[in-house]
Amino acid sequence: MPTFPRRPAAAGLAALITVVTVCAGDAAARSFPFGPHTRSVNDLGNQFVPFHIRLWDLLHENADGGLFLNWSSGYGTSFLPDLGTYLTSPFALLVGVFPRDRIDLAVYVLTVLKMASAAAAMACLLPTLRSGRWWVAGMLGSAYALCGWSVVEASYNPMWLDGLIALPLLCLAGEWARTGRHRIAAPLLVAVVWAANFYTAYMATLGAALVLAVRLFTEREDRRAVGRGLMRAVRTVGLGIGLAAPVLIPVYLGTKHAYPGWDRTFAPAAWPDVLARLLPGTYSFFTPALFLGTGTLLLAGALVFQRSVPRRERWAWAALVAGVALSLQWRPTHLLWHVFATPNGSPYRQTFVLAGLVVIAAWISVSYDWPGWRALLGGGAVVVLIAAGAGFSSLVTRWTYPLFAAGLVAAMGALLLVGRGRRFAVLAAVLLIGAQAGQAAATTAFADRQKLNLLDDYAPWGERQRIQAAAVAGADGWPRYRTDPGREQTTANDPLLVGGQGAAYYSSHTPAVLTRTLRALGGGWTSGGRAVQSLDNPVTDAIFSVGARVRGPRDPYQVWNAPDDRPVTVSREEAPPLVTVRPPGGPVPYGRSPYRNQEKLLGSRVYTVPTTRLRTADGGTAPDRGAYDYRVGRGTYTLTARCPAASEAYLWTPDLFGSARLGAGPEVELKGQLPARRAPIKRLGTAGGSAPVVVTLTSVREGTVPHEALGCLDRARLTSAVAGLKHTGATAVHVTTDGIRAELPLGSTGTAVIAAPRIAGWSCQGRPADSYLGLVSTPVPARGAFVECTFRPPGLRAGTAVGAGAVLALLATGVWTRRRRRDLERAPGKLPTFTMVTTGAMTKRIDRLERNGPAPISTSACLTHQTQP
Repeated sequence: MPTFPRRPAAAGLAALITVVTVCAGDAAARSFPFGPHTRSVNDLGNQFVPFHIRLWDLLHENADGGLFLNWSSGYGTSFLPDLGTYLTSPFALLVGVFPRDRIDLAVYVLTVLKMASAAAAMACLLPTLRSGRWWVAGMLGSAYALCGWSVVEASYNPMWLDGLIALPLLCLAGEWARTGRHRIAAPLLVAVVWAANFYTAYMATLGAALVLAVRLFTEREDRRAVGRGLMRAVRTVGLGIGLAAPVLIPVYLGTKHAYPGWDRTFAPAAWPDVLARLLPGTYSFFTPALFLGTGTLLLAGALVFQRSVPRRERWAWAALVAGVALSLQWRPTHLLWHVFATPNGSPYRQTFVLAGLVVIAAWISVSYDWPGWRALLGGGAVVVLIAAGAGFSSLVTRWTYPLFAAGLVAAMGALLLVGRGRRFAVLAAVLLIGAQAGQAAATTAFADRQKLNLLDDYAPWGERQRIQAAAVAGADGWPRYRTDPGREQTTANDPLLVGGQGAAYYSSHTPAVLTRTLRALGGGWTSGGRAVQSLDNPVTDAIFSVGARVRGPRDPYQVWNAPDDRPVTVSREEAPPLVTVRPPGGPVPYGRSPYRNQEKLLGSRVYTVPTTRLRTADGGTAPDRGAYDYRVGRGTYTLTARCPAASEAYLWTPDLFGSARLGAGPEVELKGQLPARRAPIKRLGTAGGSAPVVVTLTSVREGTVPHEALGCLDRARLTSAVAGLKHTGATAVHVTTDGIRAELPLGSTGTAVIAAPRIAGWSCQGRPADSYLGLVSTPVPARGAFVECTFRPPGLRAGTAVGAGAVLALLATGVWTRRRRRDLERAPGKLPTFTMVTTGAMTKRIDRLERNGPAPISTSACLTHQTQP
């Protein structure tokens, strides 16, 4: 079949196959937006959708804060690292054209568009490596975009899909570097993909470097030309990363200031499980999702048996695929792929690189000639051996082998028919594309269902979020006071989702100072401290100027929540301003008791912390773990103490998973299991006086109960403390997208404290801000009637400087290139010459042409164009 010179046709076919297949698979699974099942599993619903809503609010000037400072989450956090990690893809801007309450649809659309773009990019890359049939490039491009990694894992991590696009684009930039073309466009391309998602771009860069190495090894013998190509590639990547530095350096420093995540040790997957993931209809979170379609595997497996492919080339590509496959399973190379840190989640995030290399190997195999009987039998044997090895894995399902067999028969039949004329070639194309699309759609549908069974999931935007958002909007008084969207959260990022200015925040960049400060005050968390929760406590509300709080029922979508018919309400309390003035002298550092820590930050004594006694169900004393905690197991316990009359009783049991009940009052849920989960302080009810406080604890797991578990709050004292802070606090507060300005009462002295965590980047009055028990503070200026503090994300200045240097270097490159071109055009006697570089390979190709007739070959592999004066 003759070649089709237009790459857009191949790109369009690849994108079309991808879009139709993904939508068909989701529709078969009745997944959103084609059915009632949510697709917001794991961090997609808990993290990425809320961050895209934050972007929507920024685009529509509806956000509290700006690109530098996020006033909505965590009582004020840095936003540029989150932007660079989750939202700097050009595709993310598309959410702005959708209504805010259709954010789930917006994220789905951009996810599918990213997959289609990756397919198109790969379909454009393949003919650049070697000329070939356009529809085969389109089919293989879609196979890459529909690989298991894409439809199973990256589909709910949309920023990873930028890496799927990055790999073929970076390989294209490597080709430009090898041939000395597009010296300006190539660094710009690198900058875009690195800024879009540096994590997967790093992996894609490693993969593109390996592809370039094989290209230089198979296409050139001139050492000087190889050296020049490598230098151009290094320069291209260096300039591109430099251009992206204003985003990359703040993101890097954001991870350094973040609360440490889980520390995992890499354990390689069993090889039968690895082989099983090459087949359709399998799922596992801790194995590499390598599915590519049986047709693609058959073509790649046939490569080493293809005599029409030069020996050096077929063995080089086969060795590259095998080497990268082995690198997924070896700890040193595993760490290299993952920037020298084992991920908290799936340990095979680099799988898309291997998928791309397999697709390239398949293209090299078929671009020289259709595989004959020898190559087909060899490739079929490789695929059958893979399927046989997968038979020892428990990941194989009842659909796996039927889908595999159907795809193998279709692919073998198509490759046998393709050389029998144009009509048979059309049938062959239909068989290959149909088998690829059918297997991928079935795998997508299977993965959709498995993810709902095995991962946490969240409801898309609906009536609950609408009511919650309306309640927050109706109570909003920012910046006079904060409005917290509530403790009964829908996601870990409710302030981004429904509005308000709360404590809840979940990100890879959750500041360590925020997590540790809220921990000292009795706050709760999940995800090992990366997802901090709203703390429904009147003392901390006073400390952080929370004047309105939304309270509502537990999320009915989560099946583990007990039925809850409480209405959504808004409670209001008097709150100090965002900026308060404290007396001269530093505070006493935090201790163990959150009740005493709250008092230190408030500046007044408002709690009574009584001595407690914990007894088992049979009346025995619970064993002490040490000086601070009782040890508890599964069962019921009774906690007793005495509180002053008319006290509000609060319970602090961060490591207890179960429930608590004060007397005959309502049951309170506790979900602690340190260090992954931490239960916050909970209000039990009103108690005290002559009768002892009796709390019934039910534990469903082993845990601990602190000796100082109970706190008895005196509301009158708290009201007096709030009045004092209001009297000495700021008379007016003005917040901006990158700071705060407060007017103070005349004659103020001492320390001005801002109700925001003292994360890195704050400066006040032209100097780095101080920390007042974890909050931003600065000495009240002498003769000053105001304080002004600004926030700059750490690394922004350095990143801007590096980016400016890269821009200058790129401009200098452009000027030099233009002058050199002009000098060559003016030089007399300039003649183009050609140098033979792979004589043996050229001779073999000429012999093959004489035997088999015309077949597409790449002259770039045979001739190097040089211009000499």
